[in-house]
Amino acid sequence: MKSHYRAVVIGGGVVGASVLYHLAKFGWTDVCLIERKILTAGSSWHAAGGFHALNADPNIASLQAYTIDLLSEIEKESGQSVGMHMTGGLSLAGTPDRWEWLQSAYRTFQSIGIEDVRLVTPEEAAALCPIMSPHDILGGMWADREGYIDTTGTVHAYAGAAKKRGADIVENNRVLELHQTADGWKVVTEKGTVTCEHVVNAAGLWAKQVGRMAGIELPVSPLNHHYLISDTIPEVAALDRELPLVVDLEGFTYMRQDQKGILLGIYEIDRDHWMMDGAPWEYGFELQKEDPDRIERELTLGFQRYPALQEVGVKTWVNGAFTFSPDGNPLMGPVRGKRGYWCACAVMAGFLQGGGVGKSLAEWMIRGEPEADVFGMDVARYGDFAGNKRFIKETTGQFYTRRFVMTYPNEQLPAGRPLKMAPAHSEMTAAGCRWGASYGLEVPLYFAPSEDFAEKPTLKRSNAFDIVAGECKAVRGGVGLLDISGFSRFEVSGDGAEAWLDRVMASKLPAPGRARLAPMLSETGKLKGDLTLFNWGDGTWWIMGSYYLREWHMRWFHDHMDPDVILRDISDATVGFALSGPNARKVIERLTDGPVGTLPFMGCGSFDIGLYRCKVGRLSVSGELGYEIHCAAAEHIGLRCALLEAGADLGICEYGFNALLSLRLEKSFGIWSAEFTQGYTPAQTGMDRWIDWDKGDFVGRQAALAERDGAGPAQVVAMLEVEDAGADASGFEPIWQNGRRVGFVTSGGYGHTVGKSLALAMVDRDMASPGTELSVHIVGQERKAKVIPVSPYDPEGKAMRA
Repeated sequence: MKSHYRAVVIGGGVVGASVLYHLAKFGWTDVCLIERKILTAGSSWHAAGGFHALNADPNIASLQAYTIDLLSEIEKESGQSVGMHMTGGLSLAGTPDRWEWLQSAYRTFQSIGIEDVRLVTPEEAAALCPIMSPHDILGGMWADREGYIDTTGTVHAYAGAAKKRGADIVENNRVLELHQTADGWKVVTEKGTVTCEHVVNAAGLWAKQVGRMAGIELPVSPLNHHYLISDTIPEVAALDRELPLVVDLEGFTYMRQDQKGILLGIYEIDRDHWMMDGAPWEYGFELQKEDPDRIERELTLGFQRYPALQEVGVKTWVNGAFTFSPDGNPLMGPVRGKRGYWCACAVMAGFLQGGGVGKSLAEWMIRGEPEADVFGMDVARYGDFAGNKRFIKETTGQFYTRRFVMTYPNEQLPAGRPLKMAPAHSEMTAAGCRWGASYGLEVPLYFAPSEDFAEKPTLKRSNAFDIVAGECKAVRGGVGLLDISGFSRFEVSGDGAEAWLDRVMASKLPAPGRARLAPMLSETGKLKGDLTLFNWGDGTWWIMGSYYLREWHMRWFHDHMDPDVILRDISDATVGFALSGPNARKVIERLTDGPVGTLPFMGCGSFDIGLYRCKVGRLSVSGELGYEIHCAAAEHIGLRCALLEAGADLGICEYGFNALLSLRLEKSFGIWSAEFTQGYTPAQTGMDRWIDWDKGDFVGRQAALAERDGAGPAQVVAMLEVEDAGADASGFEPIWQNGRRVGFVTSGGYGHTVGKSLALAMVDRDMASPGTELSVHIVGQERKAKVIPVSPYDPEGKAMRA
């Protein structure tokens, strides 16, 4: 072990070995992996080793596909067998909703270019897995590139390939302390102290402790997980081929062949957390005692699915821990304020996702950003609130329990809630508000007409459809009130504020008393934000964006900060309401004698609204005449009462974000994580129209100019009208023309004002002209669609500028 490396990876499991390999592959050979015992001593050695295509996040599914392709590559490069068994795999559906979901998932795979997947009948499924009972099966999805590998061999293949590229591996050397220095990190180990520029926490079951060494409270927890290996099954021994990997979604089990028997794994309802503060340092190749009573229900379902199990014994029980995050996805990326500290934790499906995590993290460390949009795995998707132990226990337990449980797009899950609430939360709840959660904050979805109304989870239109329609009608025809506490607000001040904003934002800066839409770009010209800038005219500025991106954006700002700039996240201290609709001006003028009513479109200023001194901006995501009114948190309840009272005779209606999503879709307004992501460029999304090409240098300028002056993007966002059949697009549905895939949906829904099913979509540029006839699969069913001009409601924007 040398005294200095460019990067040190802590943890010798599959994730740490993958990160080391990719760092060396991409050019950083002065790197070292430090493992407290020996490689695989943690979760890797006892993992079941299955790999499969299915993931609810298409970006993560793509990285899983990368991992599967990589396995044979590292086997050749290292000379170490990974023991790959490419058996193919089945995902089974036992309910009508699940069968619809699998059909939809099949189309999502097509959207992201995974073609080796097909739907199968119950009879076909039974033929593919002859020891399986097809009772209650409605259908399945077959994937060619599924199977299992030798877990120990795979870790050694990653490690061996990394060593051949110049990386070092030091075993039996526990990391004791981490200290941040001016140049990076000091890593104190049992065998001495190492300095490095970068340190990677890939410590698996010990990720919590390695985080705390750097003053970081990671939202992770180990949970125990069972599988069994059967004795020889005569029916399996008699086969002339290997059984496929099978996931029984209604049975909570997965199965693969193991020699002449099978391995049956279980995601039990009665979960079992283990060592929430991190595993003991001496732990490594131990297991917990099996607990068949706790998994009796799932075991029974598994033995019914595979009747041959009832005739043989259990050769081996495995009950070992894996580390989970609140949503089950990895925690990777840099940590704000801890320069050179990187996470690669909570990769509970390490042999499936480890390759993609290693690739993306190495790209990030070396090149400044990953090739793929990895926000679904980014550690910055959580804030300090997620470090609470009860929150971690509830949310990780909920994910584990629901690993194979059907989750609907309109379903609100209860774990870790309510956590943060706007001040008027109780009053809004009494008024019928139904809530969702964003970055720990309760946000309004819609207002139910009665206390006993309950929304039914569905893949299609829900029973809240008419409620949302009524809220949309109230906004378009009168005036609506929306709680906008769920927006982020950053205050920027200081002598260098204007110059800094001019550098990090690609747009022209607004004049005093004005607001402006502002794209923010990475150095490679990809989007880092669709933000709104406010110039309050007194030397202070606001940046407003999506509440759930708060830590993500704060990290970006921090990494690009100038010393003479003061930046404060005021998102929880400052809240407010949006007033939208043709009567919005009448309501607000009743509460002030200031010139609020004469504010021009995109104007802003400070005004007395009732008893409160508020910051007001005249803009509207709904596409109507609108005002965003911002107040101190302590004034939220009173401001709501004042606005409702002032608009009572005008029929003022409180509404939620479900209605806002419909209203913005009718205006073709894109949103982050759909039309705008860090994987897209300004020209793809139409955000280039807000770039100030004539101003001086700004982050991403050269890349954006190259895109503008080059051949242009291959795909662009277009507006679609979709044949109405009781379900609407939501995202990643494939779009076709004459059997050729030409794009995919970015977001969709029903336009209640125009009375049409609508979708925004990323399509081939030659398919984006209005009038182009297309088709799209929605919940597995092909529907006619056509490109229409943007903004099907009020295309000239007269209502918004009235």
